This record gives sequence, structure tokens and C-alpha cells, in this order.
Amino acid sequence: MCGIVGAVAQRNVVPILIEGLRKLEYRGYDSAGLALVNGAIERVRSVGRVADLEARARAVGADAPTGIAHTRWATHGGVTEGNAHPHASISPDVEISVVHNGIIENHEALRARLCAQGYKFLSQTDTEVIAHLVHAYVTEGLPLFQAVQQAVRELHGAYAIAVVSSREPNTVVGSRKGSPLLLGVGNAGTGRGENFLASDTSALLQVTKYVTYLEEGDVVEIRLDGYDIVDAAGEPAQRPIVESRLSADSIELGQYDHYMQKEIFEQPGAIANTLEMVTGASALSAGLFGAEAEEVFARTERILILACGTSYHSGLVAKYWLESVAKMPVAVEIASEYRYRDSVSLPGTLVITISQSGETADTLAALQHAQREGLTDTLTICNVPESALIRQSKLRFLTRAGPEIGVASTKAFTTQLAVLFVLTLVLAKQRGLLSTERESELLAQLRHLPAAIQRVLECEMAVRHWANRFAPKEHALFLGRGVHFPIAMEGALKLKEITYIHAEAYAAGELKHGPLALVDSQMPVVVVAPNDALIEKLKSNLQEVRVRGGELFVFADRDVEIEPADGINIINLDDHAGLLSPILHVIPLQLLAYHAALARGTDVDKPRNLAKSVTVE
Repeated sequence: MCGIVGAVAQRNVVPILIEGLRKLEYRGYDSAGLALVNGAIERVRSVGRVADLEARARAVGADAPTGIAHTRWATHGGVTEGNAHPHASISPDVEISVVHNGIIENHEALRARLCAQGYKFLSQTDTEVIAHLVHAYVTEGLPLFQAVQQAVRELHGAYAIAVVSSREPNTVVGSRKGSPLLLGVGNAGTGRGENFLASDTSALLQVTKYVTYLEEGDVVEIRLDGYDIVDAAGEPAQRPIVESRLSADSIELGQYDHYMQKEIFEQPGAIANTLEMVTGASALSAGLFGAEAEEVFARTERILILACGTSYHSGLVAKYWLESVAKMPVAVEIASEYRYRDSVSLPGTLVITISQSGETADTLAALQHAQREGLTDTLTICNVPESALIRQSKLRFLTRAGPEIGVASTKAFTTQLAVLFVLTLVLAKQRGLLSTERESELLAQLRHLPAAIQRVLECEMAVRHWANRFAPKEHALFLGRGVHFPIAMEGALKLKEITYIHAEAYAAGELKHGPLALVDSQMPVVVVAPNDALIEKLKSNLQEVRVRGGELFVFADRDVEIEPADGINIINLDDHAGLLSPILHVIPLQLLAYHAALARGTDVDKPRNLAKSVTVE
């Protein structure tokens, strides 16, 4: 991990590679590097930011028509220049260099074999075995394209790679399995004159909007005059060229200081775009989720939701909705736990996977595990078309949130919730549990949702004042009840991700079963307080905190009767959204995390130790 860019062109590709890496910074990384082919291969590597790499490249006058580049998020080996990509295998007659996302699980066995063949290892990484393995096949006389095909057959694990050779100065070879890699087709989609590789479309918008999504096991060779692709079996393959709908403007900051801030404020538009087909209709249809959806939903008796992180929290909210409105039994599993335990697979189960990127390694593996267990009715909710999860699922719904650059997910989460609410209504309708009048009423609430979110965003100034008081704290407690408990969990996750304040979330009724021991004057307690059936119970929980000296920060609906007082701080939201309330209540929690991070001086968009697209276990 984390980002790959490759280029073959009739011009200097160094600016293209550097700009591509800059567009991939959102993924999180700790070092960066280039390998440039100009007869010999020149490597430039740096610990730190892409700006540091750019300065080094400028200092040595880097200029080449072919090259590969990488941002690394350390897995094997520490954060050192020696462990930074690209890695190389060098002999007097040929140089090989490689960049790699993912993890090679059998690297130790390969390393032992290659050491026995005389190869010397200079890094602690699993990636270096790929360079030596390709080098071994090239020295046997294979062209780079065939050498990479041979090498990847021996790799176990997840990978996306790009490889260059000093013998073929106008060629880059790439391959993917379990980690994303796409081909950028240059010169208005003809591929003649220049072509590119990247792990994300955003890295290539500067040079092309025409992309081809590689499939599992594909190996691609890009050249000045075109490209060739072979599949996992080594057979020639044709993959469609897609014109990307992203624009360069959509991944620029514009008027905002950080991507997280931009994405928080993009949520009204993201929700409107996601629900466009829904809110424009007079009635709900199963066909929103795919051509086979009506048939699949008719035989669905229970639901299994698989997800990680923020997406897992959206699944927990959906459980409340689906069970209360559609009367559908739901299990929500952390994908990395589900895939490694013995579970009971029952017929009539619809498996739902949720992911922003569609490439989350644990979620993808969990889906494949469920399919092996005979659960073939699958639905993916995702923000990226042509992603691995989308391609491997029978049904799908694209959230249309647009690119999300900040590592801490915001608009991806709320658009996931919007789609899951639509799914709830569709299933309730199919099961005869949604009257025409109620359907019309809830559709009206969905149409109003973007405007309601816009109103909630107006609380930013008040939240900023609170955030300054959070800055010196090291611990925080988040409380919610019912469907808002997962929202409290999401608020705690956001705070810990970008401020590094230790935060925990609890169902408020659990306070007296342990967490109350933590409460004192130095432990701020954040409370999600909608005006629902549990509000009186929640008020009692607040008193438990207050009498023990804890300071309360309460986000309440406008008609919740909780009065501000010493140690009780209230922000009232102007709108009340009924069943959709969780979507509104998470917005101020996002703002609290954002402004607390600013007050503490942390890197909002690129928090330490984290990556945006988690394509390894």
C-alpha cells in the first residue's frame, strides 16, 4: 500500500508521476519514490511527503519518458528510505524495478529460494521478492511482459504491481489480484503515443479520462504504441474502455481548507445525487438495486451485512431500520471476523456488503467466503463503479457521493445510510408492510433530506466553540440509544481517527454497567439526543453523568426539553427527521471531530498510521 502511478510517453513523465502521487496522498502513506527508465533505471526515494520527493527529483534533474511511482504505507519493515518503493533487482546486464500495493503472504519462502540463487536483499519488505523473481525470469531470456506473468503465478496474497526493465525502456508491465489497478488510455482513448497505470482514476485525470479496469489476475503491458492484456490463465483479454465521470475539479479543494471539511459540506449534494432516481419517482421499485432484485428480494428471509469501520456502523443503523420497518432479521458482522470463524449459512439469506472503495480486502474476502458457503444472493452498496465488490455481487447500488479524499469517511457514510433506508422501504413494500400513504410520506422525507442536512450544517460555529474545549482532553465518552447508538460509535471513531483523543461509545443504558467509573470532570461526554421513544430514559442517563461531575455535550432535536446549565451544554438541531434522524445527527459529530483536530493541530486529511483504501488485511 498505498498508491501506484506508471507512465509511458513521448515526453518527460516525472511531472505526471509526481502529480499522480499528489492526488493519491489522501490514501495515507509514510514514504514515496520514483523509478525512471533512461537506459539505466534511476530511483529517487524519500521518507515523508510527496513534496519532499518532488524536491529531491528536481535537485537531481529527473527527466525520463518512462517511469513508475509509489506512495508506501508501511506493513513489512519500518519507515525508512531503504524500505520505500520502488524496489530493485540489479545485475550488470539488466535492472528491474517494481512498486507494489498489498501483501505477499509467501514472501519468506520466496526470499529463501532467491537467496539460494544468489540474490541479495537490501530491505525488510515483502515487495523486494517480486523484483528479484521478475529479474530471474528476465535473465533467463523472457521479455518483461512474460516474466511478470510467470512471476505472479508464484505470488500468494494480494497485490497490484507495476514493473520496469532497463532492457525495455518504453514499457511498463502491471498486474493485479485483490488490490486495484487500472489502465489509463492516452490520446483521447486511442492509446497511441502514451499510456498509464494507476491504483485510482483520480491520479490520471490530469492526462486522460479514459480508463480500463483490470480484472483479478490480469497482466497488462503498456507501450507508446498501445497496450496488451492477458487474463489469469494467460489468454489475451479485452477489457472495455470507460470514460470516467470524475472531473479534475471534483478532487480539488476549492474554497475549503481540508478535504474533510469539503466533504462534510458536500453531503447535501451527495445525498441528492444518490437519491435522484428514488426521489424523482412516485413509488419505490426493487429494480433500483438491479434487474434481478425483485426475484432475489422475494426469496429473502434474512439479511447478513458485512463491512468494516465506518461502513460497519452504517450496517448497524440499517439493522434497526430493517428489523423495525421491514420486519427482516438482520445480522451485522465485521468482515475480518466473519471470514475467519465457523458460521451457520442459512438458505434465504441476502448478503449485503458495504464499502466506500469497493476494494476493501477484508470485505471482499468475506463476500467470497459467504459465496463459498452457498450464499449467492448478494448486494453491494459502494461508491466506486467497476470496483471488485460491485463486479462480484449480483445486485448493486452506487452511492454517487463523488470522490472522497479525506481518510475519515463522511459523505460516503451518509450516502450509505440513505441507500440502506431506501432498501428498508423497498423490502417493507415487497413484504406488504408499507402502505401507499406511508410510502408517499417517507419519500417526501427523503426529498427533504438534503435541505435538512444543509440546516444542520449551520451549527458549525457552535460546534467549533465546543471543539476548542475538547482540544486539551485525552479521553471522551459518546452515548446514544437505539438506532442512534451506532451514530455515537461513528462519532467516537471520527474523533479518535483525526484528533488522536481516545474515545469510546456506549449504549447509554450500559453506563451503570461499567463505563460510569470513567466519568469525572476531565471526561467530556458527548450525547446524541433525538426526540424519540427513548428520550426519557436517556435523560436519566445524563443525570447519572452529571451527578458524578462529568461535563455533557448534547446534540438534541429542537423539541427535546433539556435545559443548558452548569456542566450541561446543548446544541439543538433545527430539523427533526423521524426515521432519518441518524443521518442528521452524525453531521455535528463529524464537525466536532474536524474542528477538534484543527484545534489540536493534527493532519486532518491524512491522520497518522491510517490509509484510505485498506486493500490488505
